[in-house]
Amino acid sequence: MIFKDYYKILGLESNKVSLDEIKVAYREKAKKFHPDINVGNSEAEAIFKDVNEAYRILSDASQRRKYDFKWNKYIGNKKKKSTAPKKTFKEMFLDILFGGISKQKSVKKVVPEYGEDIDTEIDISLKEAFFGVNKVIKLRAVNGKETSFSFKVPAGVQNHDKIRIVGQGKKGKNGGKNGDLRVIVNIKDGNKFKLNGIDIYSEIEVTVYEAALGCRKNINLFGEEINIIIPKCCSSGKTLCIPQKGYKNGKGKRGNLYVVTKIVLPEKLSKEQENLYIKLKDVS
Repeated sequence: MIFKDYYKILGLESNKVSLDEIKVAYREKAKKFHPDINVGNSEAEAIFKDVNEAYRILSDASQRRKYDFKWNKYIGNKKKKSTAPKKTFKEMFLDILFGGISKQKSVKKVVPEYGEDIDTEIDISLKEAFFGVNKVIKLRAVNGKETSFSFKVPAGVQNHDKIRIVGQGKKGKNGGKNGDLRVIVNIKDGNKFKLNGIDIYSEIEVTVYEAALGCRKNINLFGEEINIIIPKCCSSGKTLCIPQKGYKNGKGKRGNLYVVTKIVLPEKLSKEQENLYIKLKDVS
């Protein structure tokens, strides 16, 4: 296994650095190896990717904590050994005399390791995502035992967001903490409304005379009545935008609602209606 020293990649000597120091080191390296100033340099491009990867891990407190356990195991402890003061001849002699070397058994230091995270997925409706919902999922362990987990999906959750349930992943080793359970949220479109980012798309049916003369129509979005103005001479497939009546972004802002007109005809015309269409045809 090739273990990447992210601190060395960013030009840092050890992991005893603050987040601000990591940010400064990242900016310097990213500027130096950016593709825009190293056009055609594949080596610089590879380094730039490593620099971004290092910053992504080390700037996230949770991921950095897990990484530091491995860093200490593969790099930090070796550095400590290499910098340890060498024994004098007298100290070595005393060790031999009193059995310090011959009798002393090497004790391997046990390093705690974080357990792995577990990813699972859950499907929710657009309405559930809009208002938030409590969910329960059941997972089966290796031993066949089924465990239930309850959690809250917040209102305005974004498609493919991950909800973290701390400590419910795989068990840690040597006293290390358990990993986390990460639930990936998939928002499913309904028959009437479809999600695109934080915008919602829908269709609205209008008759021929409504499309020609213009009218007002209402659309019900999860219990909210939204008034829509159909302009005169509106063709089928025209997209109307209703600002700030779409989905949420999780910070209080709403996207737009986009309504696409769909002109519908009656299944059957009365004689009077047919005559009127004939007159309209002659006039046109």
